[in-house]
Amino acid sequence: MTLGTVGQAAGLFAVTNVDDIVVLALFFAQGAGHRGSTRAITLGQYLGFAGILAVAVAAAFGATFLPDAAVPYLGLLPLALGIKAAVQAWKHRHDTDEERAAGNGGPKALAVAAVTFANGGDNIGVYVPVFATAGLGGTAVHVVVFLVLVAVWVAAGKYFATRPAIAQALSRWGHVLLPVVLIGIGLLILVEGGAFGL
Repeated sequence: MTLGTVGQAAGLFAVTNVDDIVVLALFFAQGAGHRGSTRAITLGQYLGFAGILAVAVAAAFGATFLPDAAVPYLGLLPLALGIKAAVQAWKHRHDTDEERAAGNGGPKALAVAAVTFANGGDNIGVYVPVFATAGLGGTAVHVVVFLVLVAVWVAAGKYFATRPAIAQALSRWGHVLLPVVLIGIGLLILVEGGAFGL
C-alpha cells in the first residue's frame, strides 16, 4: 500500500462525494432529538456507499449488474423521497418547530441508503476505470480508504448540523430544505443522464 495510492483514493472520494456532506447535515437536522438517528444515518450511508462500491468493483472486473442506461433512472429514488418529504412538510406546515421535530421520527437507514446510492450513481462511472487500472491491490486500498472516509463524512455532516447557527437555520428551514435538495438531486441525475429523453 503506497502513500500515493492512499492520497489518490482520498482525493477521489472527496471530489466525488462533496455534496453528500450537505445531504448528511440535512438528515442529521431531521433526526435532531431522536434516539438512534446517528446510528440510522451512519448505517444508511454505509449501506448506500457499499452498494456503489459493489457495483463499481464488479464492473471494473468484468461483471455488470447495472447497465449504463439504467444509471440516470436512479434519480427517481431521491425524487420520490423528496416528494414524500415535501408532502409531509406541507401537511405539517402549521406545526411549531417542537411539534415538527417530535412528529418526524428521524431519518430511516434505508431512506438514507437509497439517497446515498442514487446520489452516488454517477460516481460508479468514475470509479470503474480507476479500479480497473488499479488492479486488485490498488482497488482494495481505494475501498478501505473510501470506507474510512465515509465515517469522516458522517462526522462532518453531524458537525455542521450541530453548529449553533447552522443548527438553528436547519431547525427552522430543514423541513423545507430536505425535500428541495432531494428533489433537486433527483432531477439533476435524471436530466444529466438523459433519462426519459430529457
